[in-house]
Order: sequence, then C-alpha cells, then structure tokens
Amino acid sequence: MFPFDLPIVRDGLSIALTTPVTFLVGENGSGKSTLLEALAWCLGFGAQGGSRDHQFDAGVDGHALGRALKLVWRQRTTEGFFLRAETFYNLSTYLETAGSSFSRYGGASFHVKSHGEAFLALFQNRFEDGFYILDEPEAALSPQRQLAFLNILHQLTAPRIAQFIIATHSPMLLAFPGATVLSLDGGSIQPVDYRDTEHYRITREFLESPERYFRHLFDWHQ
Repeated sequence: MFPFDLPIVRDGLSIALTTPVTFLVGENGSGKSTLLEALAWCLGFGAQGGSRDHQFDAGVDGHALGRALKLVWRQRTTEGFFLRAETFYNLSTYLETAGSSFSRYGGASFHVKSHGEAFLALFQNRFEDGFYILDEPEAALSPQRQLAFLNILHQLTAPRIAQFIIATHSPMLLAFPGATVLSLDGGSIQPVDYRDTEHYRITREFLESPERYFRHLFDWHQ
C-alpha cells in the first residue's frame, strides 16, 4: 500500500544529513516528494507548506510515512519552513485570508508578485537559522534567479546556521559546492556525483547537440 510499496521505502530507509545541503534526485514517481512530505510532517510543518504555524490542510500523502519515521537529532530546532512548489499558491492564499503579516516575507502579499518573485522573496526574507525542506524550488525560478538562490544557500550554510534538504531536477542547483546528492533511482537511496545524474547528463548533451535529440524525438513520433 502506498507509500510503503515505493522501492525506496519497501526495505526500510535511512538518511544521514552530513552536509548543510542535501539534494534528492530521481525520476518522477521515485518518491522524492513523498519523502519530503513525511519529513515535514515529522517536524510539524504545514501539510501544504509553511512553518509550524501554518496548519490548514492535512491531506498530504507523506503523513502515513511520516508516522513511521524516526528522527535522530544532534541539535533539535523548531525553526524552519517547508516549501511545496505545487501548493505554494494555496499557502499564499491562506496567509492572505488569515490576515497574516507579510513583514517576514518582504512586506507584500505573494499574490502581488510573479511566481518567481514570490519564491525569491520567501528565500530572501524568511530563511535564516533552521531546517528547510524544499520540493522543487526551481519550479518558478529563471536561470538567473536560480543563481540568486544559490547565493542565498551559500550565505545561510557557509556559517552552518541552516540545514537544507531539497528535491530538485535542476542541474544548476545540484552543482552547489559541498552538497550531498542522493539518487532515489534504482529502488534505493545512493550518493552520487551531480555530474553522474541523468539531470546533468541529459541537459549537457541536449545543449551540446539539440539536433541529435530532435532527430530522434521527431522521427520516433512519425
């Protein structure tokens, strides 16, 4: 029964966060989001994203797995945030309708900003000390804004004041210096060099020779 029939969960799982930034990579359906949702539930973050103060919907798949997880801490923290790219609009609406102050988010409602501007405002103003779980933060970011996000990661992790675990498909983010990259492909969780990920390899090969990919893709569908 889902999520316990996921290959990465079926035989048990163990993840040690040994660096300030840990990336989860894998194909769609490999369990990245479910694992992050379970971890967020264990930490008491809002089911559709947010902090411990944002409890407006409990219907997220990761809760069943979250109840089965055991967290072992060296230093416990109550600060942090859970970003779910796919439900960020719902969180923004909740903050606005609940009359929440946006002083910790740059001073203006996320709904008056573009999607990418809202994400960056969150990263720049809300992230500080704490534990941050991010599910595809690149979803709304242009390449230039991804670079800005990498700068924010550096500012928060160089002094080791924040811990990040991030699911991403972005080769740009995966290149962050000193980060651990864990692959969920193949039914297990294994460390991998970012240059060996499918995300990096396919993106690099496509940019070097798009015609080769087009020839294969377009002929395939004729």
